[in-house]
Amino acid sequence: MEPLIERREVRDMPGEKILVVDDEQSMTQFLSIVLRKEGYQVTAVNNGRDALERVKAENFDIVITDIKMPGMDGIQLLHGIKKHDPSLPVVIMTAYASQQSAIDAVNLGAFQYLIKNAKNDEIKLIVRNALEMRRVRVENQYLKRELKKGHDEKAIIGSSEEMVRVFKMVEKVADSEATIMIQGESGTGKELIARQIHYSSRRAGGPFISINCGAIPRDLLESNLFGHVKGSFTGAVKDSAGLLQVAEGGTFFLDEVGETPLATQVKLLRALQEREIIPVGGTQSIKIDCRLVAATNSDLERDVAEGRFRADLYYRLNVIPIKLPPLRQRRDDIPLLVDHFLKRHSPEGRMKNVSKEAMEILLKYDWPGNVRELENVMERALILDESGVIGPDALPEKVRLGTSHRGSLIIDSPTLTLEELEKEYILKVLNSTRWQKKKASDVLGINASTLYRKLIAYGVERPGARFDDMGEGEADEPTSRVA
Repeated sequence: MEPLIERREVRDMPGEKILVVDDEQSMTQFLSIVLRKEGYQVTAVNNGRDALERVKAENFDIVITDIKMPGMDGIQLLHGIKKHDPSLPVVIMTAYASQQSAIDAVNLGAFQYLIKNAKNDEIKLIVRNALEMRRVRVENQYLKRELKKGHDEKAIIGSSEEMVRVFKMVEKVADSEATIMIQGESGTGKELIARQIHYSSRRAGGPFISINCGAIPRDLLESNLFGHVKGSFTGAVKDSAGLLQVAEGGTFFLDEVGETPLATQVKLLRALQEREIIPVGGTQSIKIDCRLVAATNSDLERDVAEGRFRADLYYRLNVIPIKLPPLRQRRDDIPLLVDHFLKRHSPEGRMKNVSKEAMEILLKYDWPGNVRELENVMERALILDESGVIGPDALPEKVRLGTSHRGSLIIDSPTLTLEELEKEYILKVLNSTRWQKKKASDVLGINASTLYRKLIAYGVERPGARFDDMGEGEADEPTSRVA
């Protein structure tokens, strides 16, 4: 019988729960004494079937089982446990170190095998290591759940026919390894769809890495994508892994891929074809294992025809195209989105509603900035409104008057060329934003660097002043994000 003082210790200091399984009662008693002295809670059973029932009924942190038992042996018990809880570490006990069945058990998923005549210190060490592995696995599962929860809170909203088609396509293609091209205007939620693809795929446990090709200086884009070695350029003080390598086992989202320079396009094509990259300044190739999802708000087919984008890369990226409709083409989703943004941005316990008049205005507006613009409008309205019900007065003037830039251009002459119309439209938007080019590019639904190139072509902008005259506070978004 165990000393009374030891029983009191266990009640006062509950530790991790260990299940010991052996048909020899002397062995279960010995292990119980050794492990309880370490502060663990120990449950002992004498056959595999009882052990499996206990595992299904209770939460254990580790199972230690003999390999040879009548009825259900240790290998069969291992299979049953792994089917129920793959993260639960199982230690197999064997009489001989060289017993092949014990080695096979490790290959089948056992944490380790333990010799029955092992010293107490060795038993304690194996148990500590198994429990540490269990702790790390539980923490990883928790972090993944939290990450998924954060994704769900930002999931794209919509029940219109247009969005249902998009969701069905995402469901079909998510678990494949095919490269996907998401097309849509600025603010339609391309990154949200990319995240949905990632979290619906077999790579959901890996990282989601994103990069905006238009927000990074061209001379640094290659280093961000492929990494660099120490001394390869000024400022390269140490080796640095590229984001394609960081995305190992996960998904790499290449946003605004149309802004990628031609020289970088060649290297990106090679990375897709060979599944390997060479860091800037390096000579050794590095294997990569990530799924690529690209996105663009420009007409890449036109860019290919005009020589700004490589045809071979375009076809390699455009294996499965997904087109996101602009908000003006799915107005049925506006009430859902409004409700979603009110819940997201309302102060806790102070949920507000939108009046019927305000909702009618929101439904009629053209939303050139798409869902992103709607979210900004609702966040602004929540701040300005003091009545608890958001009315028309809380909405911006351009929304109330229904004067979105898109579609408001009056064509004075039917003889204008398409290029002339485009120039007139862009200049109109620039004037309305007081020539704040970052803001104008958001309204136009194009990248700031695309706007810059068009202005040079029109003779309105001087070369070399790409972002020199951006308005105050209009710095580029972060170049990359890791989820």
